[in-house]
Amino acid sequence: VNFWATWCSICKNEMMDFQMVYDKYKDDVEFMMVSVTDGYRETVKKASEYIDQKGYTFPVYYDTLRDAYFMYNVSAIPVTCFVDAEGNLVKTLKGGLDRLTIERGIEQILGQNATE
Repeated sequence: VNFWATWCSICKNEMMDFQMVYDKYKDDVEFMMVSVTDGYRETVKKASEYIDQKGYTFPVYYDTLRDAYFMYNVSAIPVTCFVDAEGNLVKTLKGGLDRLTIERGIEQILGQNATE
């Protein structure tokens, strides 16, 4: 679960890495790219247009009521939460991530060597 917004340059910088990892693991791992849409600074329209413009294909969810934001205790973005198949929060990483860090997080939730 990755929390992001279009006004966040660090968030946008990590998107290509998430796309690469999504392309590699989409059959094994559920990806949730959660746009923190407050209706002012970030809107569903602005976020969806950005995703379409960049050609990203990972699933995007719009947290218009900030329910997920509060449930995962997010205080700043970007934040990525790695959740195992049973729904347990395994790890939370704050700040921008690169491809290898994302893959290491996936390795932890899968319990196997995912970084080839």
